[in-house]
Amino acid sequence: MASSTRDIKRKIRSVNSTMQITKAFELVSTAKLKRARDRMDITKPYFDTIQSAVHDILSADKSIKSKFVSSGVSHKPLYIVVSSDRGLCGGYNINAIKKSVENVADKENAKYIAVGKRANDVLKQNGYNVVDSFLYISEKPEFVHAVQIAKTATRMLEKGEVDSIHFVYTRFVSSISQVATDLILLPIERPEVVEGEGPSEYINYEPSPEDVLHYIIPKYVESTIFGGLIESSAAEQAARRIAMENASDNAEEIIEDLTLSFNQARQAAITQEISEIVGGAEALK
Repeated sequence: MASSTRDIKRKIRSVNSTMQITKAFELVSTAKLKRARDRMDITKPYFDTIQSAVHDILSADKSIKSKFVSSGVSHKPLYIVVSSDRGLCGGYNINAIKKSVENVADKENAKYIAVGKRANDVLKQNGYNVVDSFLYISEKPEFVHAVQIAKTATRMLEKGEVDSIHFVYTRFVSSISQVATDLILLPIERPEVVEGEGPSEYINYEPSPEDVLHYIIPKYVESTIFGGLIESSAAEQAARRIAMENASDNAEEIIEDLTLSFNQARQAAITQEISEIVGGAEALK
């Protein structure tokens, strides 16, 4: 019985040590989440404005013809997948990776650019064609990283190696909700114009809508990727904070159960010792 109580006490100490680690991770993730949300609040207006400008140009002139405007079904897609470089963040990584492969009809023709070690490792292990990877930037992405990713992707599109670019990132809905999102960057789908909506009639694009569109497309791709990297960074920290909070709560429950088992085992040992003493005294009479 003494051995049993020692084992339980050892388990309690072990779980308590693990809980201290998960609580520390939770505090660190909370601080990082605050910084990531501040960056997201700063970059999101520009990110939204560029997207709106591109849609306004396409809505203003339906005759625009460009390789950057959607013209049919994609057969050679390129997926830019944003994941983390570390684990311990719940379903954050697996949800993004699943989103990037769920609509792939032909595995041989699909290509991938992995942002983050987790996506890079999982995609390669499962036989997907990872043409480039950007590691150890997921927590603190900079605009230069977005420019590098955008140049690599658009160069492949212009060479005809791929015919569409998908951007798979995790959208930050709230601190308790993150959604893996597949956004088609290029070619851009022409928006459906509802009567009474769309850009004002007095807007003119010089020298032509096509030229303005070709000028703004690289900025659109770079800003969209950068906005997605920032938003994914916030989503990663939120997911890790929730995962560590759940782990700490589970550890507390385990400690409570082990403490109860320890008390029961100790009580049983005391009762047995009393019974042996009483039995020995009765035998001496």
